[in-house]
Amino acid sequence: MQPAAAPAAARIEEPTLHADRTWLAINTIRTLAMDAVEEAQSGHPGTPMALAPAAWLLWTKFLRHDPATPAWPDRDRFVLSCGHASMLAYSLLHLTGYAVSLDDLKAFRQWGSNTPGHPERGHTDGIEVTTGPLGQGIGNAVGMAIAERILAARFNRPGHDVVNHRTWALVSDGDLMEGVGSEAASLAGHLGLGRLTAIWDDNRITIDGATDLAFTEDVAGRFEAYGWRVTRVNDGNDLGAITGALEWAREDDGRPALIVLKTRIGDPAPTKGGTAKAHGAPLGADEVKRTKAILGWPDEKFHVAAEAMADGRAAAARGAELRQGWEAGLAAYEAAYPREAAEFRRMQSGELPAGWEKSLPTFPAEKPLATRQASQAVLQALWNAVPELVGGSADLTESTGVDVKGAEPFTAAGAGRTFHWGVREHGMAAALNGIAAHGGLRPFGSTFLIFFDYLKPSLRLASLSRHPTIFVGTHDTLRRGEDGPTPPPVEQLAMLRAIPGVVTIRPADAAETAEAWRAALGRTEGPTALVLSRQKLPVLDRTRYGAAEGVRRGGYVLREPEGGPQAIIIATGSEVHLALEAAESLASEGVRARVVSLPSWELFQAQPEAYREQVLPRALRARVSVEAAASFGWCRFTGDQGESVALDRFGASAPADRLFLELGFTPARVADAVRRVLGRS
Repeated sequence: MQPAAAPAAARIEEPTLHADRTWLAINTIRTLAMDAVEEAQSGHPGTPMALAPAAWLLWTKFLRHDPATPAWPDRDRFVLSCGHASMLAYSLLHLTGYAVSLDDLKAFRQWGSNTPGHPERGHTDGIEVTTGPLGQGIGNAVGMAIAERILAARFNRPGHDVVNHRTWALVSDGDLMEGVGSEAASLAGHLGLGRLTAIWDDNRITIDGATDLAFTEDVAGRFEAYGWRVTRVNDGNDLGAITGALEWAREDDGRPALIVLKTRIGDPAPTKGGTAKAHGAPLGADEVKRTKAILGWPDEKFHVAAEAMADGRAAAARGAELRQGWEAGLAAYEAAYPREAAEFRRMQSGELPAGWEKSLPTFPAEKPLATRQASQAVLQALWNAVPELVGGSADLTESTGVDVKGAEPFTAAGAGRTFHWGVREHGMAAALNGIAAHGGLRPFGSTFLIFFDYLKPSLRLASLSRHPTIFVGTHDTLRRGEDGPTPPPVEQLAMLRAIPGVVTIRPADAAETAEAWRAALGRTEGPTALVLSRQKLPVLDRTRYGAAEGVRRGGYVLREPEGGPQAIIIATGSEVHLALEAAESLASEGVRARVVSLPSWELFQAQPEAYREQVLPRALRARVSVEAAASFGWCRFTGDQGESVALDRFGASAPADRLFLELGFTPARVADAVRRVLGRS
């Protein structure tokens, strides 16, 4: 089925810019993109040039935003999914009055610049999400639209719409080729996210050349099959058709909207326009000069038409009026619904409810419990105490322990707080980051730890963006033995610990699991990975061993021998119990071993040096680490005289107990390692 043609330009409530002035602004954006990339001798000029007409109309006639208050809660969300086109965003931010100066544009891609090569959330005012890896932005946009619906359902009342905004995303051919973009778009259609619009820059060019080298599908038909409504604008310079399409998209019929916008990359560059040479490299001084002549533009660098600046600031003033009107509406809402208004303000601030930690459960020492089961009990207890908590699983709800009893799901017809993401780990994670970026909610998602391979790019971006997203990974060791070597995630802990800004926590029992959730929810500046067991583990008797509160510090002394330690056994997760058994066995020989539970390397390394020295004194060099995963990285704790009882190979197919025995995860092997390191000290 062919997509519908764009409707004729509809009447716009905001003042319509004079056509000639509109082109002055559009051509200002085009020439700023050329000049900045030329100055940097690096970057992507072609896409900003092609998208300048649609982006300018969107930002000045449709987008609800206020540069004076970039974090206004009811602003529209704008996502430049094709983050390589960052000069488009920076030019728009400059012209409409955000804290992006002309000098910032001149310093594009330079050290310490406010205008890095790709848009970075938290670095430049007005940038909602970090984009660049293609497909991520559209996934983030899906999460933002989800968050808007949840918050609207929770807080809006008759006559009081305190949450009433849209999400707009500019997407490229590459975004729609990437698997994560497909996962996200499929989900958006299934969930009926009618306040989401994607504008596809259909320029048919990628770095290698024309897209038909590898991409000939019917994109519009695919999106219609996903459940989107689709329209087409056949000329990216037809301002009337673009305006009509944007107006059409703003009408919510319960389906997300895709505008297929046919453009010419690098437009109107005479030689390189329409080719891959306009994609990822400067056009060159001669091509820039010829293009400016076509536009009737002064032959000078970084020329900004005064009319463009004036019209951009006029659009910003209208945004300020919209924001002020919303604030007046919020005040009326507060008078009518004071309790709901206070809750809305609290959730927007990111502050957790007072006393939420009191809801954390405790666990009796008599009953063994898998840490995934303990996590489920914690989540169930937190559900009502922390109403901003939202999340679910990539088709493993029960297996990963995130099935909250009595919770309503998020569907096309409802705005509950639990999600069935389907088998879409990457799309799930990208959407979770969008929910976090939107604000007002605390998202989590879960899958088996081995499938973190499928969501790792989104996890990395969560860290870059400092999103407090929580990722739950279960089935963390060889205890899926019969499934063979494929599922056990022997390398995943090393991968997680290698990502800057990610806090990984692998609890040893139910009490540590509760503390892991406490630590994760307490973080506001980055993601947390909770790594949980499938198999049941003893719940440690805390009257005998160290208090589980030590999880908050990343590591703590769990067992201290009388007379002081001769050696230290350091372990995480289920292997802590092996370490304790080994220490008891050694004690019968007169060998004194301290056992340290080290559930989080990152939290431990953030502690004061005095505390780290207290737990792992440098003078005590007889150390053994125990973890049923790769040994990579453990040398920082074991030192040059220590050993790691680890798994530097894949597993095998066998019952779990036999597998642990054959691969050497036994108290006897740990004890042997302690004897060896003592012999070296």
